[in-house]
Amino acid sequence: RVEELLYWLRRLEQEQRIPILPVYVDSPMAAEALRFYTARVSELDPDIRPTEKGVAAFGSTRFQTISTPQESKALTASRERAIVISSSGMATGGRVLHHMAAALPDPRHTMLFVGYQAPGTRGRQLVDGAREVRIHGRSVPVAAQVVKIDSMSAHADRGEILRWLRTLPRRPRRLCLVHGEPKPMSALQTSVKAQFDWDAMMPFHGERIEV
Repeated sequence: RVEELLYWLRRLEQEQRIPILPVYVDSPMAAEALRFYTARVSELDPDIRPTEKGVAAFGSTRFQTISTPQESKALTASRERAIVISSSGMATGGRVLHHMAAALPDPRHTMLFVGYQAPGTRGRQLVDGAREVRIHGRSVPVAAQVVKIDSMSAHADRGEILRWLRTLPRRPRRLCLVHGEPKPMSALQTSVKAQFDWDAMMPFHGERIEV
């Protein structure tokens, strides 16, 4: 999702729909993924490839990756207006927690979640309207604006999964559904059985399956 966020930020800048602000990616894993995508930019869709030499495939006008913990700490302490993109997506750990602890008590900030927030996670608490969250063992008041975009999920929906299953070269002996919440997975299980007549199951925790 980091690559998609950067793509849309650049589009919004080009269309002059948002001001040009510093955009920081503070996530070692995301930075590594950006390097991977940039190295294979010729394989990307045409609208993502840079049109000029020296222009990054991913990144806004004032884009910068944060490399070291020291740079991350300096960014957290900075008072300049900026957009900070940091993982994890459900706010369960990592550098984002330091940014959240600094930003959440301040009503001038906006915390944007762009993916699904699972029940029990800190991200879910925030999008559900929590006025206080625990971060690094202390309570942090929530005065910042918390918003979310559901349309940027990186997971396929039921229709996309069913379309992908139709491409399998042969019928699987058993299909195990292991990722998702119980109700949506049960609906997917029903659809698979109805459309393909396959043995689709939802393994329970600790169940052993011989492959």
